[in-house]
Amino acid sequence: MKLDERCQEQHKHTCLIQSARAHILDDDKLDPLCDIFKVLSDPTRMRIILTLVDSEMCVCDIAGAVECSQSNVSHQLRLMRQSGIVKFRKDGKSVYYSLDDDHVKTIIVQAVNHISHMG
Repeated sequence: MKLDERCQEQHKHTCLIQSARAHILDDDKLDPLCDIFKVLSDPTRMRIILTLVDSEMCVCDIAGAVECSQSNVSHQLRLMRQSGIVKFRKDGKSVYYSLDDDHVKTIIVQAVNHISHMG
């Protein structure tokens, strides 16, 4: 950090510090939160997630959309399922995936909107 990016004086705003600390999660919640963002940080997984924003899809269609093998897509979906990002349902021999809930969709849509806003 450059010198000009730090406070030049030492102030301790106790009320602000206490308020900020109230937002910090305990480790039992912080670790799973970090795990979600680790899973989201992979470009292949993010492509898969973006294909699922508006509808559920079967593994073979997801593979076609993201131009990956079905085995790679299945592997990525398994990791995302373990993190609670996607869910699946079986219909005969087909397996259909969707985002786990509206919270996941909101995170993705907001992130896309943010990068669009940044330019």
